[in-house]
Order: sequence, then structure tokens, then C-alpha cells
Amino acid sequence: MARVSVQEAVFDLAAEVAGFGKGRADVGAIVTFTGMVRDDSGNLAALEIEHYPAMTERAITEIVAEAEGRWHLADCRVIHRYGRLTVGAPIMMVATAARHRADAFEAAEFLMDYLKSRAPFWKKEIRADGTTWVAAKDSDEKALLRW
Repeated sequence: MARVSVQEAVFDLAAEVAGFGKGRADVGAIVTFTGMVRDDSGNLAALEIEHYPAMTERAITEIVAEAEGRWHLADCRVIHRYGRLTVGAPIMMVATAARHRADAFEAAEFLMDYLKSRAPFWKKEIRADGTTWVAAKDSDEKALLRW
């Protein structure tokens, strides 16, 4: 059964992965991805992620349901954090389980592309010289075209 969590607290990646798909005899592939805060500019102190709780969890749940309808998934797990996150901190995790690897990989990529470009989060970079809201990237929008 798919689970979506939108949370401020850091998640335990090892525990999430260890528990995901456990005891499922029908699963032949598990794919996981963890997104981290990276510092492309060399002076990022933190990333501040804001969201509207009711809207965000519902939107992610809907896209997970779409993935489950498009690929043969046995299970799906999405975690996305909000709040002030420092460089190197995990932002999100996607895990998919399927009978075959193609379904697990494709569904995971679809979910990651969606989370990067369409999930209703607002991100602000906090640097020593000020703050800047993060704008959508053309490359992220183009990634959605394959779906």
C-alpha cells in the first residue's frame, strides 16, 4: 500500500529502505532514490522549503496513484521534507517495488520528475549574501515531456 509523508523531521533512510517491500514474495525489484540539498553556488547555507499542507500531501498522493495506474507496482513510498534544510541534508525519498525492474525504475523516475517540477513546494536559497526564491528550470520541465 502506497504511503506519502510530508514532514519536517529528518527520515531514517536505512530504516525506510529496510522496511520497504519486506516480506513481499511478489516483488522482484525495489528502486530507491534520495534527493539531497546540494550547494551549486559554493555559498549556500540552507534551503527553506515551504508548502501548504493539505494541498501538498493530496497532490503527491494523486501523482502516486497515477504512477500505480501506469506501472505494475506492488508498493510505493514517497517522503518529502519541508522547513530549513542544511547542505547535505536529505530532502526527499522515493521507493518503488514491482515484480519487474522496468516498472520499478520507470515509476520512480516519473515520481522524481514530478516532485522536482510540479509538487507544490516553494524553495528559498539562504546564503550569506541574502535569500533568493528558486525558479523552475527549463530542464526540469523538459524532463516531464517524456511522460
